[in-house]
Amino acid sequence: MDERFEYRPMNGRLLALAAIGALLLGGLAARDGDRRVVTDSAGRHVEIPARVERVFAAGAPASVAVYVVAPETLLGWALPLSESQRAYLTPQAADLQLRGRLTGRSNTASLESVIATRPDLIVDVGEVDDTYVSLADQVQRQTGIPYLIVAGRLDRTPQMLATLGDWLGRPERGRELSERAEAILADLRAGIAEISPDRRPRVYLARGPSGLETSLSGSINAELIELLGATNVAETTPATGNPQVSIEQILHWSPDVILALDPRFVAAIRDDAAWRSVPAVRNGRVYLAPELPFGWIDAPPSVNRLLGARWAAGVLYRDRFSDDIRPLVRDFFSRFYHVELDPERLGRLLDSIHGH
Repeated sequence: MDERFEYRPMNGRLLALAAIGALLLGGLAARDGDRRVVTDSAGRHVEIPARVERVFAAGAPASVAVYVVAPETLLGWALPLSESQRAYLTPQAADLQLRGRLTGRSNTASLESVIATRPDLIVDVGEVDDTYVSLADQVQRQTGIPYLIVAGRLDRTPQMLATLGDWLGRPERGRELSERAEAILADLRAGIAEISPDRRPRVYLARGPSGLETSLSGSINAELIELLGATNVAETTPATGNPQVSIEQILHWSPDVILALDPRFVAAIRDDAAWRSVPAVRNGRVYLAPELPFGWIDAPPSVNRLLGARWAAGVLYRDRFSDDIRPLVRDFFSRFYHVELDPERLGRLLDSIHGH
């Protein structure tokens, strides 16, 4: 749920058939007593099956979250995965189809295609506002499929995992993951509380091959920076979302650290005189965030950011978070991604842990 959506109406004949089917199923469910009512993060009261076996993820953040909590229920991915990403997932998850997304600019999943997957539930994870509530209400009304929204801000990740565990019929797993997520966040908060304000860096988040796209302070796409007590320098532009900026603006901001999402940018700035004038580049404090199986800082803004927050703490505050991150990475992949990492794959993941 990291971008706005463009709603596309459903074919009228299919809509009518779907509505009739939903009414029939709802009547049978009421008689059989196999449904329950839950309240989502928008305060919507939604009737869902007591047993959930098939989940359509409305966007990329939901895809990751459902995979983490109940991988066997996930019907497919909202965005395409590379072969490198698939190599860090379970074989079953790696083989899942691309289903497209309901949320986001130029949404790629039609309501007809959603119905064709026969989901028990549609789940969206991310920000909760009128735009996403309207989408959820429209899709649920037109398809008869229960549609739930769960708040996905980084600091609410423990609650999100516990809530999904309850909705998807995996409450024990949801609680286990929630407790582990809370432990990671608590460790970060405790460490950052010991760092004086004058030692907290000014950070620029570089997106794209040119590094001239960023995310604003307060955005769900950059909240990791603020969680770590650092300052996101991109807080004075009038734009919204992930705006384009100029090298002159970045020079004016004068960031101490650059967190980069694209390896092409990191390679290009080595020979760029303008970028070499930026303090972060001059002092070798440009860090390429690991990106497998999902971006550790963003792309998408979901459970994957828990690990990214601990990685970023290590590069922002090397003295305080100097312990070896490898045990945490192995544990995270095992607990959250259902994958046991061998030393070779672990090494490839962390190739970018040193500054450029």
